[in-house]
Amino acid sequence: MGRRVRYLEILTEKIIVSTRRDNRIATVQFLYMWDINPSNKIEADMAQFFGDQDKPRDYYVFAEELVLGIHEHIEEIDGIILEYTQNWDFKRIAKIDLAILRLAIFEMLYRHDVPPIVSINEAIDLSKIFSIEDAKRFINGILDEFKLKLRRPLREASPDG
Repeated sequence: MGRRVRYLEILTEKIIVSTRRDNRIATVQFLYMWDINPSNKIEADMAQFFGDQDKPRDYYVFAEELVLGIHEHIEEIDGIILEYTQNWDFKRIAKIDLAILRLAIFEMLYRHDVPPIVSINEAIDLSKIFSIEDAKRFINGILDEFKLKLRRPLREASPDG
């Protein structure tokens, strides 16, 4: 019986990881699209975007939370990106890399249910999916430096903040 319970725990954890990965992918896609074609009606844009996805809209609840949080804190997040890309013109950062950085930094700052190391690893994986080969080093360099300023455990989630 103990093995069966542990197997179910592992399976549940994999489903959660897979769902969150799908949601992060959708978040990056939305942020990229929205950065190229911004509007002042983010709720309607999200409804259309997430409504057009392969899975039902309620599957993307985590993605919608991420998008709204990033949107709410965009100036702070972009300020952090600017701080850690000292020798880069902000406009030269590839829009897809910017979307990935915005997602990871938002999670590291505001999603205490996600360990910062997980956010960094997810960002690197997303860069492998969406960007060029060198992007993972660029993204990892920024996030690795930023994590040193965090005042929270790097490898543990803390849902209570």
